[in-house]
Amino acid sequence: ISEKSKATFLRAYMNWRCMSAGSSRVCVRMVGHKMEESYSETLKEQMSIVEMPLSDPPLCISCCPVNGDLLVGCKNKLVMFCLKYLVINQNLTVLDFERSLILHIDNLIPAEVAFCARHIAVTTELEVLILKLELVQQSADRTEQCAHRDEGPSMPTLQLELDEFIVCQKPVELLGEESKLCEIPITLESTELPTEDTKCFQVRYLRFTPDQSPFGFCEETKLHSVQLLPVYQTGSSVTDHEEIENKRELLSLFCFFSLPHVGYLYSVGKLVELISTYQYSEKSEQAVLTPQFLHVITSENLQCFTVRCSAAAARDEDPYIDTTVKACPPVALDVCTLRMQLFIGPRAICHFKNHIILLTKADTEDITERRKPTRRMLSRKADSIKSRTNSESEPGWNLYIINTVSTIQLYREMVDYSRIYENVKTESCIHLLSEAHLLVRAAVMDPHFLKSDEKEELLKAFRESCAFLGDCYSRYDYHLALPYYRMSGLSVTEVLKRLISEGDEIQTYERGFIFYLTHSLNEDLNEELSKESANKVLQIFCLADPVQLPHILCSPCMRNVCPLTAVKYLQKVEKIMPSVVVTLTKAFMALKMGDLTMCEHEMGSYKETALASGFTGQPKLLRQRKEGIVVPTEFAVHLKEMQPGLLVAATVALHENSKIELEEADTFFKMLCGNSENTIPQLLVDFWEALLVVCSQEEILQELLLRVTSQYVWRISKRQLPDSKPLKTTEDLINSCNHFGLIFPWVTSIMSMASPSDEDYHEDISKLQSLLCSQSINIAPALPVLEPLTEAGNVGLTIHVLCSTRLGRYEEALDQLLRRCPDAAVLYAQHELKGDNRAVWWNKLLPELCKRTRLTGNDCPVLISSLKETLSVAAMELELRDFLSLLPEDGTAAFFLPHLLHCSQRRLLT
Repeated sequence: ISEKSKATFLRAYMNWRCMSAGSSRVCVRMVGHKMEESYSETLKEQMSIVEMPLSDPPLCISCCPVNGDLLVGCKNKLVMFCLKYLVINQNLTVLDFERSLILHIDNLIPAEVAFCARHIAVTTELEVLILKLELVQQSADRTEQCAHRDEGPSMPTLQLELDEFIVCQKPVELLGEESKLCEIPITLESTELPTEDTKCFQVRYLRFTPDQSPFGFCEETKLHSVQLLPVYQTGSSVTDHEEIENKRELLSLFCFFSLPHVGYLYSVGKLVELISTYQYSEKSEQAVLTPQFLHVITSENLQCFTVRCSAAAARDEDPYIDTTVKACPPVALDVCTLRMQLFIGPRAICHFKNHIILLTKADTEDITERRKPTRRMLSRKADSIKSRTNSESEPGWNLYIINTVSTIQLYREMVDYSRIYENVKTESCIHLLSEAHLLVRAAVMDPHFLKSDEKEELLKAFRESCAFLGDCYSRYDYHLALPYYRMSGLSVTEVLKRLISEGDEIQTYERGFIFYLTHSLNEDLNEELSKESANKVLQIFCLADPVQLPHILCSPCMRNVCPLTAVKYLQKVEKIMPSVVVTLTKAFMALKMGDLTMCEHEMGSYKETALASGFTGQPKLLRQRKEGIVVPTEFAVHLKEMQPGLLVAATVALHENSKIELEEADTFFKMLCGNSENTIPQLLVDFWEALLVVCSQEEILQELLLRVTSQYVWRISKRQLPDSKPLKTTEDLINSCNHFGLIFPWVTSIMSMASPSDEDYHEDISKLQSLLCSQSINIAPALPVLEPLTEAGNVGLTIHVLCSTRLGRYEEALDQLLRRCPDAAVLYAQHELKGDNRAVWWNKLLPELCKRTRLTGNDCPVLISSLKETLSVAAMELELRDFLSLLPEDGTAAFFLPHLLHCSQRRLLT
């Protein structure tokens, strides 16, 4: 802020680096001044000052750290200047400002303002107002828009005793509808020139009135040091080693303000939430907030507190925080003081990168006299204000630039100090290591992290801090050891070495460690423990949680375990808590030992249905995953040879209990039978057929029906026999599964005249016909699958006619039968042409039979007998006149007369 010629200006200094580099060239220009290209070229090499005139005396100023906009606080108004980039040519872009918005706020005298990402924090002597500018659709009248209050959560309300007074029983936060009680009218006035990029805003606001009841209303309760701190989305994860372009995308926003004896830190981004409260040991003068620390100056000290910004921002950045996958110390973790340094008379403080800039003023009076206790008065007294001379002539002013300790060094110190509590079961160690972890996490979330020289060292420190926290939580009854060890990148073997020393005979293991070990071993890890480590794990679970032993033994990590030792431990578990899973695991271990007799004995302990159900309790007995692919176990290979029916039943049970997907089962059986990707083993077809019996989901059901249909068609058309004997015959499937129907008599009649070569594929043919005789399969999607069989002799004829019938094409089906197998035409009609379709007898079948008989004469007795049967049906159903009209004019009277008499007699009887 500068004054000249009785006018007040806001000055912005551009290219400051030119001045610091020793260049003395300075250009002063008015805001919005149009620069010619020849003139602007010199701006590259000199510092320039942009002057912005102010109509009102300024009281405070703030610059947005996100986009560089400026905000000036005046009485009853806030003036915003937007930073603009003027492109002079392709080689030169010049910065300029434009006064874009004025917020008129009645009865407001701002003491301090903070401006960041369209959020404005304003303090008066007794309260803080936070405004959020929101973009809205442009309207016809853009010049003024009323304030729009935030609809947020409900908080304690003000108690209005009198119009002049507000009585606060405790800290008050007005959010949502209660912000209407503020009675602070806000009017927006847009002052920028209208363009296509012109933005319209509305205001949401929150109001905070901190607790001042212990002090009353006086100088001792003035608010100070309001600050908005942005935390950016860096575009990289703390566990990701890939180079990702650094993007300064705003992630979280925090607001800090302070009373002389207490400070408040709020999150004001997605949610408004009080994060931390800071209690000072003595009256504070000023404070500055950073992503890692809060620095506070008092009359004699520079104090440093920890902050929770990184903990809150981590939860905004990663939805998997606070799960078994990832963890972060809680936002509610108590803050602590890190350092306290003595200074004489601190007056002002600011922060830049890893520097604290401190301005102090040493008073002339004796320091010891100032330290004598004096009674603080709650009211302001005139004699307490001492006149001071011009500061330029006063001695004792000092400027300190303090280099803060590097993150890595401070982290090491905190870790070293935590070792005091290493062997003590106390929360202090966890608290200290949590502080160290958050310190490193804040450094990793810094936008400049990816370009930092300490990047690898910080990542290493982050993983190390996760490992230390995992160690601590493993000694407690907490689940947090699991996510911290996961983030540390340590293998199970490495964790075991950290927690269990050689020759350790400890008989107790805490639940935190057991929780980690259980979940880690139950996952499909690619790690294999050594024989010694695997046996140690057996010993641990035998003591701590013997019920988990069967499940642990099935882990891929335990592949090298001694099976004899495992059986001994399982026998102990079986005495305490016998189960099918324990028996199956014993059989698995016996198989590993090569003891087939013991394996058969264990498998004979339960019925097959119980065994199949038992596999759902531990699917890894049959299948494991390697790099995301389902792989059969040695046990599954054994069952394939010895008890394939049990293997299929167990896999069906796994599918029905959501332990294996349909595609995974396909891969499982193909790998088990050693088939290529495109070849379907019979065991997989057996699985599909068994699954049809129990499947209740229509989508999966239709998929299965298409799969088995496709396989039957492929084998019949390619003359391929199954690679093993099917577990179920057509009769078994008809009796056990609703989706396989009884084969129709007319189909059986056609097949009785089939080629002898079809006998080899009788099972596949009959299963396919049985499927089509049921009403389950959707015929339309199945037609392309059935296409290869349409011309395959009598088999193709039955398939074609069955499909035509399911689609309601009865006349087309009759044409096919009359052309290729007239013997079955009447049988077909008797079975299919019923109810509404009965008219097809005389409208289609009778004329066709007459026409074909006329052509063949007496040479085809099948047609004549079929015609007689058709006439009998028509005579029973039709009126005499209708029946007579159907008879051919050139027919032999002796042939048709009996049917005509029958129809006439039926009419007389009725």
